[in-house]
Amino acid sequence: MPKFLIQATYTPEGTKGLLQEGASGRRAAVDQVVAGLGGTVEAMYFAFGEHDLVCIIDFPDPVSMAAVSLSVKASGALHTRATPLLTLDEIDEAARRQVAFRAPGA
Repeated sequence: MPKFLIQATYTPEGTKGLLQEGASGRRAAVDQVVAGLGGTVEAMYFAFGEHDLVCIIDFPDPVSMAAVSLSVKASGALHTRATPLLTLDEIDEAARRQVAFRAPGA
């Protein structure tokens, strides 16, 4: 199942919602959305600094991740970034594939 790293920053409106619901309320909301599309939340942490929230989520396919991303961004409560994560075996497979590439000017 594809795995994604989610980094999120709350907008002022989103922060107000977090203060009302608390962290456990937001975790329940995330679990519900992800499970509704056949995924699971592997980890969810709140942080401070550039990002307020970091999650590792498994989805059955990238389209499910895109659907969640679009809905979350449309809410205006969060700015998010989803990064696909690859296993060691997937990188080993990628390294074995032949790629016909010519660098600019070469």
